[in-house]
Amino acid sequence: MRDLIKMVVVLLVICTTSGVVLSYVNEATKAPREYQYIKFVQEPSIKAVLSDYDNDPVKERIKLAVGEDEEGNPIEIVVFPAKKGGATQAIAYSAAAKGYHDLIEVMVGVGPEGKLTGISIMTHTETPGLGARIVEPEFTDQFAGLDLDTTKLSAEGGKVDTLSGATFSTVGVITAVGAALEQFPQIKKETF
Repeated sequence: MRDLIKMVVVLLVICTTSGVVLSYVNEATKAPREYQYIKFVQEPSIKAVLSDYDNDPVKERIKLAVGEDEEGNPIEIVVFPAKKGGATQAIAYSAAAKGYHDLIEVMVGVGPEGKLTGISIMTHTETPGLGARIVEPEFTDQFAGLDLDTTKLSAEGGKVDTLSGATFSTVGVITAVGAALEQFPQIKKETF
């Protein structure tokens, strides 16, 4: 009985120590992990959707509160402004929506008038050869110049052609872009 208690106490000390150390490591590496995500996942997409700027949008990023979730917690969005001569020319920010398998993260570039400068797919888990074609320029280039009203499937009166065999993926991208454009009026007040 005494050995059993001793093992439980030793195991409790090991687990508690491991939990404290992991918690500390998580907090200590939070900022570097966030920077790595921005640098290697978001920055290539930012460069793809923004052009003609002389600042560093990643360094000048802004966190904005755009609402609250169901529990009352603030929803924050990170906006990357593209400036030329100190004036904001366009902004980039991300949105996500459900595709066929999981979330599709899309970086959108938006000009001051609310028209898309472009989109870039950051992450997805769509089927190779079908839904994964959402990253191809033939699909993403058709979003440039569109606004909230025209970012719909062409069958629904919009200007986006669906990818054959990848309707769920196409709708996921359109939903993410539409959600981003719906947030634009609120974001515009604080960025332009």
